[in-house]
Amino acid sequence: MHTIIGLWRWRGNPLCRRTDRREAWLSLWAAVLMAVGAPLVGWWAEETARDALLRTVHEQQRSRQRTWATVQHVTVHPPLDSEADTAAGRQQNRNRVTARWPGPDGAPHTGTVLLRRPVRPGDRFPVWTDAGGRLTSRPMSARGAASHSLLAGLAAGAFTIAVLETGRRVTVRMAMRRRYARWDEEWGRIGPDWGRTGSSS
Repeated sequence: MHTIIGLWRWRGNPLCRRTDRREAWLSLWAAVLMAVGAPLVGWWAEETARDALLRTVHEQQRSRQRTWATVQHVTVHPPLDSEADTAAGRQQNRNRVTARWPGPDGAPHTGTVLLRRPVRPGDRFPVWTDAGGRLTSRPMSARGAASHSLLAGLAAGAFTIAVLETGRRVTVRMAMRRRYARWDEEWGRIGPDWGRTGSSS
């Protein structure tokens, strides 16, 4: 930005080269695209992700149901790091529970679940199942979909800015290489005669 302001003040100066003006215009357009294009891309990505995630939310809420499982057998496993203490106290044991629950059609299902809280045979705890009665995760909420879509929009906007800035830097670097190459050519042409102007030899 300082380059753009400086070149604007020196736009009538004969020492301001054409390549300097091109670099200034390139920086200006890159800044405009970052300020306008990146938010638009982020908004589009957020809306697209939100629509897709909301469809997923509706599908999961339609096909998944919460039911109660009954504990049949419990196997207690120690924490992964049994020597580590947390701020709230010693880590809890992991309970490998064999449980039984009814499917949507009333048919019984049996499976294994890992629980943090202690349970005993006969206890009941809630689980989520799919249309076939298989254990699954809790369906995504609309708030979770909004959070994920917001993160997608921010990531898309940041990626757009990174691409634009990378393109600007690469273009400027290529222009500087061409400029240095031309300087080398000019020096190779006039360098041997440097300082001999006006000499009688």
